[in-house]
Amino acid sequence: MKLEFKVKKEDKETKARLGEIIYNGKIYETPMFMPVGTEATVKTLSPEEVKEAKSGIILSNTYHLWLRPGEEVINHAGGLHKFMNYDGPILTDSGGFQVFSLAKPKDISEEGVKFKNHLNGDHLFLTPEKSIEIQNKLDSDIAMSFDECPPASASYDYLKASIERTLRWAKRGKEAHNNPNQMLFGIVQGGPHEDLRKFSALETVKIGFDGYSIGGVANDHESKEDMYKAFDYSTTYLPKEKLRYAMGIGEPIDIIEGVIRGVDLFDCVSPTRLARHGHALTKLGKLNIKNSQYKEDFTPLSKECDCYTCKNYSKAYIRHLINAKETFGARLLSIHNIRFLIHLTEELREAIKEETLLNYKEEFIKNYYGEPNEK
Repeated sequence: MKLEFKVKKEDKETKARLGEIIYNGKIYETPMFMPVGTEATVKTLSPEEVKEAKSGIILSNTYHLWLRPGEEVINHAGGLHKFMNYDGPILTDSGGFQVFSLAKPKDISEEGVKFKNHLNGDHLFLTPEKSIEIQNKLDSDIAMSFDECPPASASYDYLKASIERTLRWAKRGKEAHNNPNQMLFGIVQGGPHEDLRKFSALETVKIGFDGYSIGGVANDHESKEDMYKAFDYSTTYLPKEKLRYAMGIGEPIDIIEGVIRGVDLFDCVSPTRLARHGHALTKLGKLNIKNSQYKEDFTPLSKECDCYTCKNYSKAYIRHLINAKETFGARLLSIHNIRFLIHLTEELREAIKEETLLNYKEEFIKNYYGEPNEK
């Protein structure tokens, strides 16, 4: 069954919106942070643990699953939901970000992209049609168009040509799409340029998609200012009744600024990656749990957090696990970090309901960035 989306409330002072996704009889509210399960698993966590963190949509990666175990294996298993035992909504990206990080400029043609398999060096060729075919077989609930992912530092002329090619690819991908239970999203590019973002958004909307993504905002260490411009310039020209998704965004302040500019969905690998390096996200900033000050700190990572980790384990214990290179430590921090970002979006939804969003942003910045509690 194809998921549905409705906008329930629009903020009076900003472009923020409160929405509902209806899926298999359940309602998932937006704005939403989506945990990333690149290879059909959120690293170190079971599906039950991810759901206990109150996840809605989770992501998997088309490129990685194409290489292993292969889309046919997952198709024969009954699709991604059955393969990975997750009964909530699943979004698959197109594989474009990974492919363009592996490809050389000369290997990008009108037909598609040539690149080397990062696992064994085999030569591969991915086209818009192939990306959609793989995603159709993975049977995710939301599939992404195959787009070029130019760096934000690319020249204006290159970005314009890239957008035009991405639009041609988007049309080809839409024509190839044949899974009636799957939404298909178009992707808006254009770097920090308002005219290019406007052109990309309006032309992508003309093709007609179930939702729209804002690409090119997390792939080249662009400035915060440019990122927020890209959010603003893109959402201004996207239909209000469709979902809007900022790809690869996981820094708390970027999620808040994205919501203020009308974005509904966010994803990032950062919560689990930070966890593997011993970092915990808290309202008072990021903790490096490996530091000696936590050796005999028997308090939770956050006294106000309701996650499994904070209910049951202390900083001292988690520090011991991380320093001893025990994987349980990374798992406990992953549970907490994912819950932190999901809880952040819960608070943002409440702030939209109460029309206190800008006040919430100001208070969050003061607590998270104001007085660094530890670096």
